[in-house]
Amino acid sequence: MILSDATLPRALERARGVPPPVVWIASDEPLLGLESADLVRASARAAGFDERSVFHVDRYFRPEVLMQEAGALSLFASRRLLELRLTGKAAKELGESLAESVPRLPDDIRLLVTGPRLDKAAKSAAWFGRVEQAGWLVEIPVVERDRLPRWIGERLQRGGQQADPPTLQLIAERVEGNLLAAKQEVAKLGLLLPQGKLEFEAVRAAVLDVARWDAFDLVDAALSGDVDRAMRCAAGLRAEGAAVPLVLWAVAEAVRTLGRMVGARDAGRPVAPVLAQARVWGDKERAYHAAARRLDAPRLRLLLRACGRADRMTKGVLAGDDWQALEAIALGLAGAASLALACDPALVADAADAG
Repeated sequence: MILSDATLPRALERARGVPPPVVWIASDEPLLGLESADLVRASARAAGFDERSVFHVDRYFRPEVLMQEAGALSLFASRRLLELRLTGKAAKELGESLAESVPRLPDDIRLLVTGPRLDKAAKSAAWFGRVEQAGWLVEIPVVERDRLPRWIGERLQRGGQQADPPTLQLIAERVEGNLLAAKQEVAKLGLLLPQGKLEFEAVRAAVLDVARWDAFDLVDAALSGDVDRAMRCAAGLRAEGAAVPLVLWAVAEAVRTLGRMVGARDAGRPVAPVLAQARVWGDKERAYHAAARRLDAPRLRLLLRACGRADRMTKGVLAGDDWQALEAIALGLAGAASLALACDPALVADAADAG
């Protein structure tokens, strides 16, 4: 059975709180994945599965360890919950082991698997079909930025509060896509303000600018062509004292990958292997394709040269403001070519040659 985080509570109610032999929670949203896992844990505990064993899957993990634990007798509880926490894609060896073992789990064992969102190949694999038949797959979609105000509104309603679209947009802009921060802001508003409709000014006075950035937020914004968000992200990173070399490395890697992708496309070769080698898939793959439609090979070579100049600035070899150079590159990647070149006059002549 395929569920979502919204339908999971009703499914547990219909099952009278007893989860099936296996529940697989697949989510790229850490908060929503954690909340769904907590719900399954609480239901299992209420159903008498009092003992819990946790296994972290890394390159050293062996599937037989989990199965040995499932077959071992417990001194403390007759019912046990085994947790398998994946940090990446489920390997074929692990999947086939689960497919063979899950249908044979004893009645006093329940298995909870948590990990990132499953791709089409994994869900189409024969082993996964056998695992899914034994339980539930809880697929949790990513809360895109345009859906965040609605998500916040739903969370407010749970606490008896409502807000109009401008107020919800204000909160969404302050948390900048961070669901955990959004949850904390909703909880704070529940404590500070009364139930009912929230006034815009009261909310603005209560919420803080809790956006926290990392280098990959800047890359995502630039690849997506969101110039305004790229500018806010760059300013936030600079204000937080982020290390320029680290941020520059992330941006330069994106430029290199995009350059290889465009080069393959222009030569008539498939671009999928280029993206796979760079470990780019899902939403990021769509962002790269969008950027490839916006930027050509000469412009990308120009941006890569700008990365080299910025790198020399960070090392003191070349005079200049390394943050300004970095911001120029990010804006150029986002498509604001004229603004980027204005920040880096040394490349204007090259830009003219690039067309």
